[in-house]
Amino acid sequence: MPGRSGQPGMTSGPSRILEVSNSFRETEIGAIPANWDVVRLGAVLHEVDLRLRHFEGPQPPILSLTKDRGLMLQSERFDKRIATKDVSTYKVVRKGWLAYNPYVIWEGAIHALRDREYGLVSPVYPVWEAVHADVYFLDYLLRTPLLLKTYLRFCSGTVKRRRSIRKQAFLDIKIPLPPLPEQRRIAHVLSTIQQAIAAQEQVIAAARELKRSLMQRLFTYGPGREPAPTKDTEIGPVPEHWEVVNLGEAMEITSGQVDPREAPYRNMIHIGPEDVEEGTGRILSPRTAEELRLKSGKYLFTPEHVVYSKIRPYLRKVALPSFTGICSADMYPLRPMGALRDSRFLYYLLLSDQFTRQAISHQQRTGIPKINRAQLQSISIPLPQDVDEQARVAGILDAARRKIDAELDRLAALQALFQSMLQQLMTGQIRVKDIDL
Repeated sequence: MPGRSGQPGMTSGPSRILEVSNSFRETEIGAIPANWDVVRLGAVLHEVDLRLRHFEGPQPPILSLTKDRGLMLQSERFDKRIATKDVSTYKVVRKGWLAYNPYVIWEGAIHALRDREYGLVSPVYPVWEAVHADVYFLDYLLRTPLLLKTYLRFCSGTVKRRRSIRKQAFLDIKIPLPPLPEQRRIAHVLSTIQQAIAAQEQVIAAARELKRSLMQRLFTYGPGREPAPTKDTEIGPVPEHWEVVNLGEAMEITSGQVDPREAPYRNMIHIGPEDVEEGTGRILSPRTAEELRLKSGKYLFTPEHVVYSKIRPYLRKVALPSFTGICSADMYPLRPMGALRDSRFLYYLLLSDQFTRQAISHQQRTGIPKINRAQLQSISIPLPQDVDEQARVAGILDAARRKIDAELDRLAALQALFQSMLQQLMTGQIRVKDIDL
């Protein structure tokens, strides 16, 4: 819990609405601000059981409950209908009501409906209306790390994904409750940060779409200011002065495995398909072979290589590492050769929609979709023979990637700010002073 020594208030810039709290009292759930209460969830939530068959008005849309995106249209989350044909027993959720999935509530699958007036949720989801409390304050409070751990502690069942929390156990959970005006101010601050996060996500989506369009243009018309004359080929139009070759003529697939238990390999970063972000090449949470306790043989790669996932090529899991490491047997280390001299050009080419369409058409049709060495080598690619032109294409796309990386860094900073503020506001470490709502 927060420290209790008097600390200076936060009074500069946008933080003028915040101040550090220094007055606490001990309670059964720990230290909380002196003017906060401790209540059971049952004191601030009232269950609502309104089924579609008793609902008057047009049928609301069917919603999915997600841990990260909240209540969203099922049609936006899935390519096919998941709900049963007869939805008469589905529950109606009204704007400002809460719902949770009792089987994965401990992952954060508890949200208030915010962006539409009504929706339908699974009949197994309890639905709640806030009483004597601000629903949007509760919406944030009920997804704090402490509450998520509490749900997991009270869940019952032997299989983790089927463990559920009983309603009474949920209602008996005790929470800290500020005065209603402060609840609303806390919710307002957190909502403002979330709006900034949503806006930043839109910026990133637009930047990524721009990069994809740019890749399409570069591999069709070249890197010049004016589009180069094109010629029709088996892979579509390409610059007239470029060649179309099989990928196997322009790169080699590194073979020969190493034992990740031996030095120096055990201290090297390991990359598997799960460590590469789809369509971006970003390497996520890299760990060493020793940390992963790897035993079987792996492929060695260097900064000269591009690492390509042979599993589900439609996911476009391609990485351009800046270090020497090892990759799983589900990935190919590819090194440019012959007329292809720039590994960055190869990297962007493998990420392109043009290449991905061909990879999908070449992949094995049985079992898990994957592409073998011979299939990969047989794919046709457009290739400028001029090394400087390869570098210009790569340089333009490098600039687009740096722009996206900078925007992703801003997003990460906003997300870290949200988590920090969520923790500090919900424990009273930081108090929200009067603001206009």
